Amino acid sequence: MESYHVLVVEDDKEILDGLGIYLKNQGYTVYKASNGLEGLAVIEQDEIHLAIVDIMMPKMDGITMTMKLREKYEFPVIMLTAKSEDIDKITGLNIGADDYVTKPFAPMELLARVNSQLRRYSKYLSVMGQKGEDNVYTIGGLELNENTVQVMVDGNPVKVTPMEFKILALLMKHPGRVFSADEIYERVWNERAVGTDTIMVHVRNIREKIEINPKDPKYLKVVWGVGYKIEKQ
Repeated sequence: MESYHVLVVEDDKEILDGLGIYLKNQGYTVYKASNGLEGLAVIEQDEIHLAIVDIMMPKMDGITMTMKLREKYEFPVIMLTAKSEDIDKITGLNIGADDYVTKPFAPMELLARVNSQLRRYSKYLSVMGQKGEDNVYTIGGLELNENTVQVMVDGNPVKVTPMEFKILALLMKHPGRVFSADEIYERVWNERAVGTDTIMVHVRNIREKIEINPKDPKYLKVVWGVGYKIEKQ
């Protein structure tokens, strides 16, 4: 791939232009939009590999935009959020964002997050393109196929994000083993765990998708004070 296409959706022109310059200097092709409606229009017209989306914007906010793009697209989304918007961070992760950066932020921190997300996304795409024998993991009625990047529950396909898929794959490959949130983060994100709230949210999202009753889970269990595991069936 010659150059990744990064979309920046931000109503503050100074931040929008500044991020555009930093990203171009890193070799990315940059697309810009000043609200969620414009951002969705760009996504429909051009191939985007990652979006940086501000939460508070006129016409259409970042949460609504992310919900809408997740209906069709799986590329990573990094949300920009003000310090006072803790609840928005959780909402953003719940509706399909992959990461968030709090304003004011150091440009190098955001670039590191962009690089990290794109590395994982390119691995995800390469797995999607692989042929050969299926790497299928089955536990009870739960099935995960690494070649097709599909999850099935009782024969029905379940739509998961790339990050949810990687977390589920890690747990399903080691049924019965308890992983701490830090260990999941380090294995899936390939970097030192600094904040593992994201793991808790991703686990909750996975449960909503694979469990008949998420409050009384059959597969994905919490071991209080220790971590998470996929129960042997």
